[in-house]
Amino acid sequence: MLDHLGVPVSDVEASLEFYLRMFASCGVQEAMRHPVGESFVVGLAGPAGSPDFWLSPAGAGEARELHIAFAAPDRAAVDAVHTAAVSSGVEVLHPPREWPEYHPGYYAVFLRDPDGHNVEAVFHGP
Repeated sequence: MLDHLGVPVSDVEASLEFYLRMFASCGVQEAMRHPVGESFVVGLAGPAGSPDFWLSPAGAGEARELHIAFAAPDRAAVDAVHTAAVSSGVEVLHPPREWPEYHPGYYAVFLRDPDGHNVEAVFHGP
């Protein structure tokens, strides 16, 4: 059901250190890192190696929205999520498209839920 979860934090480096140290026995490790302004976004993975838990910078006083991604079985399912959102008047943050900066075949749509969280449907194609 869930593909990955993103959590905004006040200090990415401190949070990264915390999660790596606390959950080392569970096989948690840094899998990916992308620069963002003066900080970075980091993907953590378990023993399987897939970055499923992401930490991102949240500025002081900013709302801390969660990012939740649901796994889609194919591109058609991602497109159907978009169609449902548009027909329901839901805010579409990013319409369906491929996101090669994540990896080739990463096809996703991003929406805003009623509480302001960033929710995504993603298909990891070839």
